[in-house]
Amino acid sequence: MAGRAVLVTGASRGIGRAVAVAFAAAGDRVVVHHRSSPGLAEATVAALAGTGHAAVRGDLADPDAVRSLVDEAATALGGIDVLVNNAAVFAPRHPPGEATYEQWQAAWRGIVEVNLLGTANVTFCALPHLRRAAGGGRIVMVSSRGAFRGEPEVPAYGASKAGLNSFAQSMALALAVDGIAVSVVAPGFVETDMTNETLKPPRGVAIRAQSPFNRVGRPEEVAAAVVYLASADAEWASGAVLDLNGASYLRT
Repeated sequence: MAGRAVLVTGASRGIGRAVAVAFAAAGDRVVVHHRSSPGLAEATVAALAGTGHAAVRGDLADPDAVRSLVDEAATALGGIDVLVNNAAVFAPRHPPGEATYEQWQAAWRGIVEVNLLGTANVTFCALPHLRRAAGGGRIVMVSSRGAFRGEPEVPAYGASKAGLNSFAQSMALALAVDGIAVSVVAPGFVETDMTNETLKPPRGVAIRAQSPFNRVGRPEEVAAAVVYLASADAEWASGAVLDLNGASYLRT
């Protein structure tokens, strides 16, 4: 089996699926992680070019499940050379002017447990394998424009992604000694099945107009950036957060 061993979390659909497809097209072996969509995960595996791919199941909010899914992925692939931390939850809405205190607490707990704590746990469990990666391991985190622009209707989501950026940069500093490069992509709106309703008129018209290209991103565009950041040529990008939002939000 040629190519690198790649674990992509949240890869049964959307951006994660596009990332898995892109790595497989480059000749890598991919494990497709999902939480509760085995049919979609197996369909993604079936669509991947080459052989040696697999699917694993696990709830990132459960630390024991995280350990098991990483171990299962490493066994299926014979190690892990690249980790793409893509899995995340966005809902439920909890605007401070509408949510009850109980809803507020539940939303924050559920989102942070997956997006930040779950990602940190996946990373920790994958490190023994990444340290053994030939040519240096790679970790790419999928963040969001919302980490910088804010998410007034789902503030826990924006905060979790801002925390993810900080976590990634801390890991970039901590893991360079092991030859592991860590970087981040921060997409704006991307056209997936999860955003389909949001992107319908009239709201979708306004969202597309946020970019001077008058459109939203495509999953394949995010995947191309992830594949580059996971490459041998991108070691010097370790610690970087790459905005992928079609100039819909600019920061300096």
